Amino acid sequence: MLAPSSLVAHRATRPLEGSRWVRWTLITLALGFLAVFLVVPLVAVFTFAFQKGWAAYVAAVTEPEARSAILLTLTAASIAVPLNLVFGLSAAWLLARFQFQGRALLLTLIDLPFSVSPVIAGLIFVLLFGRQGWLGPFLAEHDVHVIFAVPGIVLATVFITFPFVAREVLPVMQAQGSDEEEAALTLGASGWRTFLRVTLPKVKWGVLYGVILCNARAMGEFGAVSVVSGHVRGVTTTLPLHAEILYNEYDFAGAFAVASLLTVLALVTLVLKKYVEWRSEAS
Repeated sequence: MLAPSSLVAHRATRPLEGSRWVRWTLITLALGFLAVFLVVPLVAVFTFAFQKGWAAYVAAVTEPEARSAILLTLTAASIAVPLNLVFGLSAAWLLARFQFQGRALLLTLIDLPFSVSPVIAGLIFVLLFGRQGWLGPFLAEHDVHVIFAVPGIVLATVFITFPFVAREVLPVMQAQGSDEEEAALTLGASGWRTFLRVTLPKVKWGVLYGVILCNARAMGEFGAVSVVSGHVRGVTTTLPLHAEILYNEYDFAGAFAVASLLTVLALVTLVLKKYVEWRSEAS
């Protein structure tokens, strides 16, 4: 029979043993989930991409249609990201520093792309700018092409990605407060100088984090861009659309070669994301 002190010690170790079993079970399940849904797909993408050799891979990603898709993807991202950066900083500063009528509505509108399907967003642009849309006759009369052209792809990309910078910067601005900005204004600094010298340095990691996520989404967007692009090969096909076209044509090696470029982008985005998180915590 155990002594009272030994009995207490024995009972105290039982929860620890139980929690250890639960902990290792959860770790095993998490690693298994990651292996099945992350590691295996990544390995499959690069395996199929290089199944015909390095020469076939290079040919698949450097052919004229692939180069056009890469250029269009970079063009859409290079326009959408700066626009969303300006909008995100402005909206976050407005929401964090001022109380006004319609503030809740503005927050709701910023979150709209998160709640609306990208396909629905693309259909909205078709209804607005298509030949039979509200502005279609006016645009046709002035020979302006939006849908099934590059401007439509840029518009769809901007709409899908505009919450990212604002939503990353807003909580940082709210947490930092406005004491230093008010002090700078009291000492005679202009509003623009206060923003550049005080506000922006305090939220720089949130800005960079939002830009990274915004760029990754802009380059990988499929649903909305698919609706407004028209799938004109070599003209209005981005990288995701080009990969889909190759896959539907049973060119699996080419499709996965193009998809591997997006996979590399995702991995680079993940590394940059972790770096920004580490630097923001360190500072």
